[in-house]
Amino acid sequence: MAWEQAEVRALKEGRYVLIDDEPCRITSLSTSKPGKHGEAKARVEGVGIFDGQKRSFVHPVSHKVKVPMIDKRAGQVLAIVGNEVQMMDMVTYETFNIPIPDEFKDDLKEGAEIQYLIAMDRKKITRV
Repeated sequence: MAWEQAEVRALKEGRYVLIDDEPCRITSLSTSKPGKHGEAKARVEGVGIFDGQKRSFVHPVSHKVKVPMIDKRAGQVLAIVGNEVQMMDMVTYETFNIPIPDEFKDDLKEGAEIQYLIAMDRKKITRV
């Protein structure tokens, strides 16, 4: 299980939520007043971590949503092979391959330390 449950009222901008089973960073959050027979609703908009697509949903503030468990880690670049980087985790010494994002293609060098995140069993480089 790579997620936990939280109420919509507990969400904040800049944090993460699962929208359409895709981990997203919350970019905006707005709530409406409760109506005569209903309860307050919240509109949550986010951008996908891995694909960059905008997504949104509208739910009552007491509705439960899934929040992904985001693990931020450090690693060392072992080799650059085509559009992938072979990395070693600095804590567990596990080696794996990660695709190189376009914004980091020129900055990566062998032996450099980088930061990456793990969400829903997927990995992404976040900082060089």
